[in-house]
Amino acid sequence: MVKPIMFTIFAIPIPNGKNMENTLLNIETVTEYNDMLNVETLHPQVSVIDLSKARPMRHMRHTFSFYVVFLKDEKNCDLIYGRQRYDYQKGSVVCLAPGQVIGIEDTGKEFQPQGYALCFHPDLIRGTNLGRNIKDYSFFSYEVNEALHLSERERVTFIDCLTKIQEEIQHPIDRLSKRLISNSIELLLNYCLRFYERQFITRQDANHDILTRFETLLDNYFTGNNALQKGLPTVKYCANELCLSSNYFGDLIKKETGKTALECIQNKIISIAKDKLLIKANSISQIAYNLGFQYPQHFTRVFKRITGITPNEYRGKN
Repeated sequence: MVKPIMFTIFAIPIPNGKNMENTLLNIETVTEYNDMLNVETLHPQVSVIDLSKARPMRHMRHTFSFYVVFLKDEKNCDLIYGRQRYDYQKGSVVCLAPGQVIGIEDTGKEFQPQGYALCFHPDLIRGTNLGRNIKDYSFFSYEVNEALHLSERERVTFIDCLTKIQEEIQHPIDRLSKRLISNSIELLLNYCLRFYERQFITRQDANHDILTRFETLLDNYFTGNNALQKGLPTVKYCANELCLSSNYFGDLIKKETGKTALECIQNKIISIAKDKLLIKANSISQIAYNLGFQYPQHFTRVFKRITGITPNEYRGKN
């Protein structure tokens, strides 16, 4: 289930005098969103929107049934996520997958956002290379407080990609339109991947802090009866405890360690298991249950897969 994401910038127009405080609106199509913003629809499945030229907006909670990539182009908004408030600088990019809930309750005030929005429907990329690989762009599942922050040079590249997409949208639809538009969107998303790589590198100090907290989290988890009572720690559990989305956490750990988050968790479990196996009084079943395994057989399979030998064989050699 996608975790709700709260924005104060990317809202939609609401009729004057109408209170939408408790309404959740699902925007089904790109055309519907264009109409709400008073923007011309050039293609029914894709749109590039200059938000500064759109109709003034009021806040409300809503979802999209299509992908949206927002570029915030001015420091004029806060973002509310849970109970925390985030203030984004010029050049912040937020990517939303279909079904994510965004927005806050209607305050009754109108505002004019600054920035750009790229909207594209899943049907546009279905059967294309982008459609087959869209899940590789894990930043569509990042929490908003993990947005991509562009340098000025990166922002220029981003805008150039949007311009190319817009130019293709303005071309009369023909048999190559779908391929060329999806290729242009794919180019933009690949640049986002590169920019995220840069962001990971430039935030190495913060990343190392997260690694330290991750290690401490696992140490504390296996102290006492946590594992016995709660079971094996999952990637999602660790990410939540570190206030990160699972995808962002996984990408960060992979970038910093060369291993997946799950591999790090399992390596930690095996390390603890080896220490416990040296104590002859601990039965294999007891060790398995204390580490959070539901069945001793599962523990044996994981141990053998990682070490190449069974727990009993390891104990016999030590």
